[in-house]
Amino acid sequence: MAQLSPLVRPPGADAPPTGAVPQFAPVRVCGGWYRLRRLARHRRRAVAAGLAMTAAALVAAGPGDAGRARGHPAPALPAASGSATTASAPLRGPRAVETVRAPVRIADGGAVRLLRPGDRVDVVAADGGGRVRVVAAGARVTEVPESAATDTGALVVLAVPRATATRLAGAGTTSRLAVTLR
Repeated sequence: MAQLSPLVRPPGADAPPTGAVPQFAPVRVCGGWYRLRRLARHRRRAVAAGLAMTAAALVAAGPGDAGRARGHPAPALPAASGSATTASAPLRGPRAVETVRAPVRIADGGAVRLLRPGDRVDVVAADGGGRVRVVAAGARVTEVPESAATDTGALVVLAVPRATATRLAGAGTTSRLAVTLR
C-alpha cells in the first residue's frame, strides 16, 4: 500500500467537529402548486371584477345614448326668459337627437374613395352662383358602397341627426355636394 505524505490530508479532515454546527429549523419550500392555485384564484377575481365594472358602465350609459351619433352634442336646454314664472318652472331634460342614415351623392367620386366607415366629414354645398355653405358638420361615415360610383359622383352613407338629413336631401337636389375630411 502506498503511504500518504504528511502534507496531503485526507478529504474532510479540516471539517469542524459535529457539535460545532448550530441547530436551525429545517428549510421548507412552499409548494409550487399552492402559489399556482393562488395566482389562478386572484386572476379569476380580477377578470370577474373587470367584467362587473364593464357591465355597470354599460348599464349606466343606458340605451338612450345608443341612438345618438358620437360627436353630435345633445341639444341645449331652453333659455329662461325674463319672467319669474318661467324661471321657477322646472327644466325638462334634453331630448335625445334621433340619428338617421342618409345616403348622399358627392360630386367628386375620387374624394369618396378616400373615405372609410367611422371617418368624420363636413358636407359642403356649392350652388351655381358661387355661394358655398356647410350643410352637415362632423357627420360620421357609416358606409361607402363600392358600386355607387358613377360619372355624376359617388354615394356615401352618413349618420346624421334627422334635421341635418333633411338639409342634405334638399341641398343634394339644388347644389353640388363635396366632403372635407376632419
